[in-house]
Amino acid sequence: MNSHPEHQLKVKNIGIDTYRENIVYCRADCHICLCEGFKALTRIVVHYNGRNIVATLNVVHSELLSQGEAGLSMEAMKRLEVKDGDWVRLSHLKQIDSLSHVRAKMYHKELEERDFNEIITDVVAGRYSNIELAAFISACSGDNLSLSEITGLTKAMIATGQKIKWQNAMILDKHCVGGLPGNRTTPIVVSIVSAAGLTIPKTSSRAITSPAGTADTMETMAPVNLGLDEIKRVIAEENGCIVWGGAVKLSPADDILISVEKSLDVDSEGQMIASVLSKKAAAGVTHVVIDIPVGETAKVRSTIKAKQLQSHFEAVGKQIGLQVKVILTDGSQPVGKGIGPSLEAMDVLSVLRNQKDAPQDLKERAIILSGALLELSGKYAVGAGNNVATEILKNGKALTKFQSICESQGGFKEPKYAKYMHKIFSEKEGVVKSIDNRKLARMAKLAGAPQSPSAGILFLSPLGKKVTKGEVLFTVYAEAKGELEYAIDYMKDNNIIYIN
Repeated sequence: MNSHPEHQLKVKNIGIDTYRENIVYCRADCHICLCEGFKALTRIVVHYNGRNIVATLNVVHSELLSQGEAGLSMEAMKRLEVKDGDWVRLSHLKQIDSLSHVRAKMYHKELEERDFNEIITDVVAGRYSNIELAAFISACSGDNLSLSEITGLTKAMIATGQKIKWQNAMILDKHCVGGLPGNRTTPIVVSIVSAAGLTIPKTSSRAITSPAGTADTMETMAPVNLGLDEIKRVIAEENGCIVWGGAVKLSPADDILISVEKSLDVDSEGQMIASVLSKKAAAGVTHVVIDIPVGETAKVRSTIKAKQLQSHFEAVGKQIGLQVKVILTDGSQPVGKGIGPSLEAMDVLSVLRNQKDAPQDLKERAIILSGALLELSGKYAVGAGNNVATEILKNGKALTKFQSICESQGGFKEPKYAKYMHKIFSEKEGVVKSIDNRKLARMAKLAGAPQSPSAGILFLSPLGKKVTKGEVLFTVYAEAKGELEYAIDYMKDNNIIYIN
């Protein structure tokens, strides 16, 4: 775009990270802002070379910018594909019609599929500010979406992203709704199922509110940032993969909505279902097993709520052409010993290597989920899945397959412990009666997980265990002394394990 100072502003890269939100910075005396009546927080359109983005205006009352300059956030520069010194044009944002649907939902009106299509199209296009996204998420939170609305939202989220197509007619997957520390069954399940000759291209997430996501854990052992062509190569070679889903941009609306949900700290049953199933459908999955842990301090706290969630998952899955099987599992305590990427990876390897000290609860849960997938595929008889999965794990085929997958993704490496550690001892003799999963996860995050991959907790006190005074309940690991101290201070003010 040629320079035309009268109607345009020169871009200045000011290096400000605003995460996913587009921000444009202009001087308080900017001639265009004064002429057009733009004020702070006005939503405006920024144009460059035939492209445009919607951005929020921040007004600068300093010498950060010179006259005739506009600063753009790093996200805005990336989306608009501009560089320092390019010229951009600003204009008024026309009314966003889909916001009327958001307002209607705020007053509990039931929305149609076309309404969700309009909303999600605008969300993906970047037309919603974080405030408007928060309004949409809040309006849909709790149980505010009917079954037909959940289906409509799911279909809209699928429609706005790319969809992977595979040569095989049957593509398997598994997913856990989360809320439970540890529980890193995915690498084990993928290894068993792919060793059985079935296709399972697992695109996993990074941690959102937990101490580790599957992609975070897998990354401590092998590369996970693979592009679509690389993923297809790995699948062609090994039948399975465990990669970060963000690299292939499946259901892009989901990543945007989740980023705001995280800030609001809200859980929406309908948006959870739409999030999970839209990504499965976009990934070309045909058969999926969903793990729902149920417990007082898990994400799903009652069996009644879990069964409702199960019914909705299966019903929406049917509407979008997915075969869904939901399994309700114990969510009363962590699964495995490790909480945090590297520590969870060590659990995974100990199970795959058939080590005597491998966490049996993790092993058993992985076998149950693997068996369910094998049976759901129709290749194995109902009731035979667990035995088949157990044998594949026992005879070493699962470990061999996992190692091959790692090599195909870029090479295997052993996970490591963090530099600093602190043991937490029992102050009395007794039996472990209850565990607060949320507080335990919070403590692992304060120790640095998942940003510090080797940080977290090695948990040694499952429910029902008899402990003596002075026995180690768990060990905290951190890569920095300060983070270790934060975690320890948090434990002093919070009762995480109840012993009686």
